[in-house]
Amino acid sequence: MTNQRGLALFGALLAVVGLVCAGIFVGLGPGEDLAGQVAGGLFGRGGDDDTSIAVDGSNGSATGSGAGRGADGQGLPHRASPAASGGWAGTWAAGAVGSEPDAPHGLPGRSIRNVVHTSIGGTAARVTFSNLYGTAPLYIAHASVGVAGGGGPSAVAGTMRRLTFGDARSVSVVVPAGRQTVSDPVALGVPAGSDLLLTLYTPNPGGAVTYHSHAQQTSYLARGDRTEDASGAGYDTRTPYWRYVTAVDVENRQAAGTVVAFGDSITDGIGSSMDGNRRWPNVLADRVRDSAYGRYGVVDEGIGGNQVLRDASSTRNGRSGIARFGEDALARPGVRAVFVDLGVNDILHGHERSGAPIVAGLKDLVRQAHAHGVRVVGSTLTPFGAHAGYNATKERVRDEVNAAIRSGAVFDAVVDFDRVLRDPYAPDRLSPAYDSGDGLHPSDAGYRAMGTAIDLRTLLGSHTPAAT
Repeated sequence: MTNQRGLALFGALLAVVGLVCAGIFVGLGPGEDLAGQVAGGLFGRGGDDDTSIAVDGSNGSATGSGAGRGADGQGLPHRASPAASGGWAGTWAAGAVGSEPDAPHGLPGRSIRNVVHTSIGGTAARVTFSNLYGTAPLYIAHASVGVAGGGGPSAVAGTMRRLTFGDARSVSVVVPAGRQTVSDPVALGVPAGSDLLLTLYTPNPGGAVTYHSHAQQTSYLARGDRTEDASGAGYDTRTPYWRYVTAVDVENRQAAGTVVAFGDSITDGIGSSMDGNRRWPNVLADRVRDSAYGRYGVVDEGIGGNQVLRDASSTRNGRSGIARFGEDALARPGVRAVFVDLGVNDILHGHERSGAPIVAGLKDLVRQAHAHGVRVVGSTLTPFGAHAGYNATKERVRDEVNAAIRSGAVFDAVVDFDRVLRDPYAPDRLSPAYDSGDGLHPSDAGYRAMGTAIDLRTLLGSHTPAAT
């Protein structure tokens, strides 16, 4: 056993031993065995319940917390207080892409301050923490949320809030490998179109870090527990990743629900300005907020390199679109509509030689959404003729997919991003005005053109699809 592996095992055992010695329980029923729950629940990835353990530092008790699975029969994580009943809407989200390559044992002794950008505002917030790609339990000793102040890791005075778990019984939580948890709601005035600081402290070595690699946003690290440090003085390390956090929901009595942008790197915003919030979903969120549909949050579930059909977690490009659609899109609170822009990577990296499997996969996403009464607007696949991976066969497959999408046989409505972005003199290529430089990803101007091409009435009109 190497020293690193030994440290990781020792850290995991410390967490479990501490819980067992304290006499905690994880929602045990009559006759259920605590040791079996610890062995199977903390270290196993199977089962149907997304369960975390909230640890009460005062008396050692714990309670099951977070997003469970199952009651709807669709395997979707439950979200407390959906928008339809409690005024909750998604204001930010990011799909988990895989395990961070340089952090196989976590970031012990570090405070991780993630900077994220809101869409809709509210009067309270709750944060989702994910250990989806973890290889050991994630012990969060302390977590907070605050409103960012003027750039960097500092918070606006008076806005830093400590997060709790398990109905305010604990400031700490253990998230089993492969699972996630949602914090308790905390009162906080969340401004629309602003930055939030999502901070957590992990004191012990653990498993691999679940992260989002192409954040296009600077976040920060500090040594020691600086979770509630509003000054940000100790955050001396910059990082381009989001770690462990995958969603923020806000309570807003006027909220009508959530719009999800679901896609690959083009939805993720690769090629846009760092810290500029100029992805096309950001443009869409700004337009929604300033329109008659301003009661909707817009969240970005784009993952660079993501495919409709194949799991690309091993290359840190996330699970297949079909596999993650339920959790990343349909489980968002009060989801009203999903915008899908996905399929280019099935051609570039999945090497599909026919458009038919990709079209079938996109239709599967629509079937999943319609089963929940959710409308799906989709886009054509954008040009990549100047990209290094281009060839005539791949262009033919793209044309096949686009022909099916334009026919109206796939989505409830279509936005033709291909025509928005392409060079009229070379239609297999991005317009030079919209190319970030790699022949595949749009520039800020290209993303702005995409975000403004979406008709809000088409996206959020009154039509609700019947289950199919």
